Amino acid sequence: MARAIPPAQPPPEHPDPDPDEPRHALTWRWRRNPLRRPADLAQAWIALGLFLAVLAATPVAMVLTGDAAHRHYLRTARQQAATRYEVTAVTEHDAPRHLEPGSDEAGKARYPVTVRFTDDAGRTRTAEAEVPPSTPAGSTIRAWADTEGRITEPPLTRDQIRDSALGCAVLAALAVPVAGAVAHRWAVRRLERRNLARWDEDWARTAPRWTVR
Repeated sequence: MARAIPPAQPPPEHPDPDPDEPRHALTWRWRRNPLRRPADLAQAWIALGLFLAVLAATPVAMVLTGDAAHRHYLRTARQQAATRYEVTAVTEHDAPRHLEPGSDEAGKARYPVTVRFTDDAGRTRTAEAEVPPSTPAGSTIRAWADTEGRITEPPLTRDQIRDSALGCAVLAALAVPVAGAVAHRWAVRRLERRNLARWDEDWARTAPRWTVR
């Protein structure tokens, strides 16, 4: 009595005609054998091409990104230097005490307090600045203000410009291999779907010829 033909099973992922020969995960697609599919060789070429592309693109991306970032932060620093100035400000009230006086955290902690200062036009301004814990009212501090009368950070220094540009260059260098890995995974999935589609087509032509008794 004839029974239904079982559905097609997916092809082996890594065909190897000689089971006694050790597999080399990085080279088996390059070796000639009757079971090697065109898609296997295509996958090997894609991996090699992407690897070489990543090697070539990584230093280029670092240089271009680092240079662009350096010019951007340099322009920012020049703009900040033209619109910010240093002032002497007086605290209006006591700063809060730190929970652990004398600790390393207390030495790094800063609390916002209201300060009073005179801007570059001679007007008295009040703003909020960050000061060390327990700073008493009436203390004088050095701060930076902008043309709007707000307390702000000082202009970027050369070291900050260099470090920021270097950070952008490193991120670009990391992004290139990630992009290569994503492109490789996408290409492999496309090839796998294509292989499975062809496998189903071949099985659809072969299955009607089979009978199981």
